Amino acid sequence: MPTLVRAAVLTNYLEVAQHLGLNPQAELARVGLNRKMLQDPEQPIPISSAVQLLENSAADSGCQTFGLRMAESRQFSDLGAVSLLLTHQPTLRDALQVLVQYRHLLNRSLALYVEEAGDLVIIREEVVNDEPVPCRQSNELAIGVMARMCATLLGQHWRPVSVNFTHDAPDDLRLHRRLFGCHVQFGAEFNGIACPAANFDAPNPNADPAMARYAQRFVDSLQDRGEPSIPHEVRKAIYLLLPMGRATIEQIAQALGMNVRTLQRRLGECDANFSDLINEVRRELVQRYMNNPSYSLARIGDLLGYSLPSSFTRWFASQFSETPAAWRGKHGKPYQPPV
Repeated sequence: MPTLVRAAVLTNYLEVAQHLGLNPQAELARVGLNRKMLQDPEQPIPISSAVQLLENSAADSGCQTFGLRMAESRQFSDLGAVSLLLTHQPTLRDALQVLVQYRHLLNRSLALYVEEAGDLVIIREEVVNDEPVPCRQSNELAIGVMARMCATLLGQHWRPVSVNFTHDAPDDLRLHRRLFGCHVQFGAEFNGIACPAANFDAPNPNADPAMARYAQRFVDSLQDRGEPSIPHEVRKAIYLLLPMGRATIEQIAQALGMNVRTLQRRLGECDANFSDLINEVRRELVQRYMNNPSYSLARIGDLLGYSLPSSFTRWFASQFSETPAAWRGKHGKPYQPPV
């Protein structure tokens, strides 16, 4: 069963597409969508269609920053009813907890993990698609929306250290610099934002506890769109935790708020198992990493959870019928050691 998301994820698509000289109706039709679907922000649409639409539109328009252009014109209210609750959270930490709690009302495909590392907080964010296709535009859209949300909540107190993308830099960086206002790193180990820990707990000047309670009751009254797909939730957790060396079944179960036996049982009810899911994610991530010239094969193996290069080589050969070096020579980008 496909993962469904709100049509609101494509807010401003029509305007950006038309501005760039595309025929939006034709682009939508190619992925099984239409203009009417986008008129209702709550209309469920397949995430795979939304992701492919943005990739197609970027390629057809020649605009490498298509997703980020959509993020630039987003309003806080485009987050729907949850925006009212977010507006009145006392800190950014509380707002991110709300995003995680109510992600089923926003975007089920969005994986979000907050990590505190000394004086930095790292917000890791990843759009996890049902299909193994590039998500460059969707990830830039999601991180652009996240940055705008943080800036709206904290105002002048929002001072990110860096915004990070695993993909290559576009030819023109002006939009990234304007939207994020900080160092933007491409070819990074994760997609997300690094900000000072002080930002994380800075008070939100617009927070109103009484309004927060009202908004909480209202959001809780909204109808859920059904139980989340456990295999999809596991895939999202693997995407975020695997590069951190934390994608064991025990840690994935803990991240999802259950024990290992419960996780195994629920996966079994969906005819899925943890080993197959982690293997699927590795296959998708390894091709992304192979196209990052700053990653050596040893580093790629480490990011995929293999401490020994020989173990990585054996796994890779079993999946792609050739060694990592041979595959990279044919399909990926050659390693370029940092100067």
